Amino acid sequence: MTKTIRAEDLHISLHPLSESALFKWLLASFLMGKRIQADIAAQAYRVIVERYQRDTPRKLGHCTHRELVRMLGEAHYVRYDETTARRLLALAVRLNSEYAGQVTKIIEASTDRRDFERRLQAFDGIGPKTVEIFMREAGEVLF
Repeated sequence: MTKTIRAEDLHISLHPLSESALFKWLLASFLMGKRIQADIAAQAYRVIVERYQRDTPRKLGHCTHRELVRMLGEAHYVRYDETTARRLLALAVRLNSEYAGQVTKIIEASTDRRDFERRLQAFDGIGPKTVEIFMREAGEVLF
């Protein structure tokens, strides 16, 4: 049985106006959306956000690829470390350049929930599973 990690398990309190919480949950969902154990994905989130304080798109975008690979390695998130590091950097760069570094700007640009989900999937490395995980909880407060 696969363990379901919820936002509250990661000390993320979701509400529509909390940009910080929305980004953290997107980052956690991104890590959990890969074929990797939920506990390892949660640990990778903790290493990146709590240990290294890369808790905003700007801070994440200032990491080097090597730094992110090392952080993922610390969490034993090693199967996809190289591609995940590259895609995390791409996520940060695109979020910063197209949406002023804010998940709420993606929401504002979207006509409805389906459009928002489509916009999320336009990011490299975000597929249906990541959107499903993110929306499982964020959808309740956003739409």
